[in-house]
Amino acid sequence: MSYHLMARLYDQFMEDAPYDKWVEFTEFLIKKYNVTKPKMVDLGCGTGEITVQLAKKYEVIGVDYSSDMLTIAEQKATENNVMINWINQDLRELEGLTQINLAVSYCDVMNYITSETEVQKVFSNVANLLEEDGIFVFDVHSMKHIEEDLIENTFADVTDDNAYIWFCYPGDNKGEMFHELTFFASSGDNYSRFDETHHQRTFPLSVYQELLKECNLQILDIYADFSIENDFSEENADRIFIIAQKRTR
Repeated sequence: MSYHLMARLYDQFMEDAPYDKWVEFTEFLIKKYNVTKPKMVDLGCGTGEITVQLAKKYEVIGVDYSSDMLTIAEQKATENNVMINWINQDLRELEGLTQINLAVSYCDVMNYITSETEVQKVFSNVANLLEEDGIFVFDVHSMKHIEEDLIENTFADVTDDNAYIWFCYPGDNKGEMFHELTFFASSGDNYSRFDETHHQRTFPLSVYQELLKECNLQILDIYADFSIENDFSEENADRIFIIAQKRTR
């Protein structure tokens, strides 16, 4: 899934996304786990909203599968006068990075990894790029959120120039869903239509725990919905944040 034509409309339809909360959460983790001189990688960085904000304070690398998204991200970095190394790679084939002490993957990027085998491959790749005791944090949709708020629902948004309709329907496996998106983009007096299908899946927390363990990534904390309080409940969360640390000793 590379976002194709959606890239040029992505920011417009995501303008209400709580990017500041992801940045604040990252800064909280840097302080909590005493990440000294963060050398950070943003995995699945998209159009770079979070990456650029973090790069104003820290050394950051942005990685994404979509070259279209990275083109937009690079423009933002230039406009904000920050230096970011952008890498066009699939997280399942990630290579070439080492000695990273903080890896983040936000906005349900990991939900696009839809088999346990591929999730384990991504975790293994992350472990390989982290230095010893390096931190990995990612978020996923909770099973409750998928089943109660997303599957079998329809969403839409209309602006002066563009519009989309989004249908979400279940896959064959628990926690699996397909998003059928139809976009209408203005071009002068006419509108062009394009369609995309996105495939996502979430797994029970116990699956992520086991796969992380197999890759020498030990869970330190689990949070819900940007809260920094230790009152996590898998049954009540919409977005789950998992923080793990590389430990091979």
